[in-house]
Amino acid sequence: MTAVEPDDIRIEALFASDVQRSEQPTPELIRAVVTATVQRLGAGGCAARVAQEFGEHPDCALGRMRWARRAVRTAYEAA
Repeated sequence: MTAVEPDDIRIEALFASDVQRSEQPTPELIRAVVTATVQRLGAGGCAARVAQEFGEHPDCALGRMRWARRAVRTAYEAA
């Protein structure tokens, strides 16, 4: 069994949230949204949303995942 890294959960939470890249969210907003999304959906719920989006919209999901990875790394480095 592979250990789940905190960044993986954060990335999935941002991906599963309603925040859009076009909003140019601040690091503070990203951290707040990640916390709220994990509290609302749980880690498993976030992962399920990611899987659903990759299944239904694979053309869009890859770009969103790339953005979520960059945004989370930047937001949590700044903290």
